[in-house]
Amino acid sequence: MRPRDEGSRDESAVNTPSDYAAADMRPRELLATSVTPQGEPLTLAVEASRFVVRVRGVVLMSSATHGSEEAMAEVGCRSLRAKPGARVLIGGLGMGFTVRATLDALGPDAQVEVVELVPALVEWNRGPLAHLASAPLDDPRVELVVADVVTHLQRGGHRWDAILLDVDNGPDALAAPDNAWLYQEKGLVAIRGALRPGGTLVVWSAFDSPPFASRLRAAGFEVEVLAVRARGKVARGSRHTLFVGRTR
Repeated sequence: MRPRDEGSRDESAVNTPSDYAAADMRPRELLATSVTPQGEPLTLAVEASRFVVRVRGVVLMSSATHGSEEAMAEVGCRSLRAKPGARVLIGGLGMGFTVRATLDALGPDAQVEVVELVPALVEWNRGPLAHLASAPLDDPRVELVVADVVTHLQRGGHRWDAILLDVDNGPDALAAPDNAWLYQEKGLVAIRGALRPGGTLVVWSAFDSPPFASRLRAAGFEVEVLAVRARGKVARGSRHTLFVGRTR
């Protein structure tokens, strides 16, 4: 779980000063409140016609920006549609866009395990956010685990064809100190061991990190670094980075 960087918070169609003024005048509707496992205030609201989740008042995610999350799924699952019994692990539920794109990329007998730390996000994805990504948690191919993805991966016992991680603002901007394991060589080696032969790891980031790409290579991955648009097919706004690691 990670607050978005300032440049990626809300890449909506609002682009001019007058547009910003008009958006600010639109009503804000608070839909729900909760707290994170760390005790920080969490809110869900509709702001200028967009669903927005904030933590400590800072935008955590917005329904206006999900192109890079969908790209993460498309890249990670590109070769899995025809693979019988494909298994994918998603770390970070968000607003369900990554899960939906993953399901759309896989066959009918696939299994998608979604690990989310914050119970309120699960509740909201089953409620007011469900329609955004066509209720992906209702798909019988999905198994939801409410847990810390670090602990889940360290526990072992499973192997996946793809692992998609979107739990921090990047490998150098962590939502929690324990998440550092995910981006250190020791953790990356363990993640590589959790992938089936030919498996793929994709890590979402708000920015590039050459040192992290080097650690991926040191852990035994073939590495590709992709810049993708935050708003998908909309040819403007900020770009995010996908670190793609493929097993040799």
